[in-house]
Amino acid sequence: MLTDVEIAQQAKSYHIRDIAADLGLVEDDLAFYGKDKAKVSLDVLNRLADKPDGKLILVTAITPTPAGEGKTTTTVGLGDAIRKLGKSVCIAVREPSLGPCFGVKGGAAGGGYAQVIPMVDINLHFTGDFHAITTAHNLLAAMLDNHIHQGNALNIDVHTITWRRVMDMNERALRDIVIGLGGKANGMPRQSGFDITTASEIMALLCLATDRADLERRLANVVVALNKSGQPVTAKDLQASGAMAVVLKDALLPNLVQTLEHVPAFVHGGPFGNIAHGCNSVIATRMALKLADYVVTEAGFGSDLGAEKFFDIKCRIADLKPVTAVVVATIRALKMHGGVPLAGLTANNPSAVEMGIESLQKHIENVRNVGLEPIVAINKFPTDTPEEIETLSACCRKMGVQWALSDVWARGGEGGTDLAELVLKACKGESKFQPSYPLDLSIKEKVDTIARKFYGADGADFLPAALNQIKQIESLGFGNLPICIAKTQNSLSDDPKRFGRPINFKITVREAKVSAGAGFVVIYAGNIMTMPGLPKVPSATRIGMNADGEIYGLS
Repeated sequence: MLTDVEIAQQAKSYHIRDIAADLGLVEDDLAFYGKDKAKVSLDVLNRLADKPDGKLILVTAITPTPAGEGKTTTTVGLGDAIRKLGKSVCIAVREPSLGPCFGVKGGAAGGGYAQVIPMVDINLHFTGDFHAITTAHNLLAAMLDNHIHQGNALNIDVHTITWRRVMDMNERALRDIVIGLGGKANGMPRQSGFDITTASEIMALLCLATDRADLERRLANVVVALNKSGQPVTAKDLQASGAMAVVLKDALLPNLVQTLEHVPAFVHGGPFGNIAHGCNSVIATRMALKLADYVVTEAGFGSDLGAEKFFDIKCRIADLKPVTAVVVATIRALKMHGGVPLAGLTANNPSAVEMGIESLQKHIENVRNVGLEPIVAINKFPTDTPEEIETLSACCRKMGVQWALSDVWARGGEGGTDLAELVLKACKGESKFQPSYPLDLSIKEKVDTIARKFYGADGADFLPAALNQIKQIESLGFGNLPICIAKTQNSLSDDPKRFGRPINFKITVREAKVSAGAGFVVIYAGNIMTMPGLPKVPSATRIGMNADGEIYGLS
């Protein structure tokens, strides 16, 4: 059986100008990065401003398990399948991070015969967006420390500095460090650390920016510390935001590539799905909606994290109105949520499927919470049995939800036409989407609403430190921002060990922080890792290049 990278390398790609032409774009709209990828000018959005938007389809998933769900693979395969049915379609997904590629997760360009290509480039340096974001973030960090070294005219309280440094790699040794050692010439010693680039607020705000002016405004609003009077110190105060915008001038432009079946795909931006909103860029999504009749996009992790933030942050900020949401699951993952250990997932076990469907039911409810009717996609595995599939079918009928088997990993778009037909049928009506809470609620009320609606919790408990931080955030005028709850992706609750559909619990809010540039308040429920480490045997040990320059081992 061919690996993902082998399948991608054997594929014949079209010149990117031909993919662009399929969307109505001309060469003057493109900045070429070789023959198979290009950045698209923002002038396209201005030119097509009066054109009606296409239909927006979100792909989300159940709570992730080690068994795997295949959300990106389903997203890509659904786009291919919609094209096979003769429709104008475009895909919009996130860029992969180098850290997970070399760590344990692998790449994020789809899998099998449902991939975006060039797979190797997309999973590695691509068009340099992540490098630009890393540089812009660290430029602000350097200017902050230099300002303090040069006399601290802004009277910054160094004990309140929240702006760390970032790199696009898993490196646990840099999580907590002391900088400024070696004498007065090297700056003021203080505790700091590194996060991974996908956790940077610069990544989040670039993906939420609507144009260059909005990018500069968001950069200017980034809060790095407080002064000794308790007022925010921003990138604008440090006179850093203009230079940061220049560093990001090309990174703001969306990247156009193609699927294995030559469907146009925007791959742009990649914020974390828990510490940030976990979606591709607003600009890429808006552009896709102007260029195609149907746009398939995805959001990070399960519906409780990625989809909720897609609905309440991205759609609200960008005035997007999705028409339906596909909830991806596997029989294997449902059995795991039903209590079956990883080693026992290949055995026929319809009763475990039925128990695990309680988790799926909550994710279906989450989509309905915002006025949309979900469609369930079961990502097919060879070990799925007819009895297990019938059990799933009966449960879906009972829940009143439509579902389809998806075999896009093995068969490409042809394996997703049943799912595509359901999606196209759902797209015939007008969107009934509405965010799940109004912005004029207090921060605590918004957190409580999300916990109840999307996690199935009995509300939220707030530790004293978090209450003080929330009070300060509201006093500084940030209380009307949307909420971004950072919690584990491995459970609907804030306890990563609670599989299935937990009941009778509250989430515990430990910390709150404003991301004023991105435009949301981050609420921490649990210890969220913003700088991953490498596993005992990193994926990097299997990656290499042969004498002809072909990459192997990348997944």
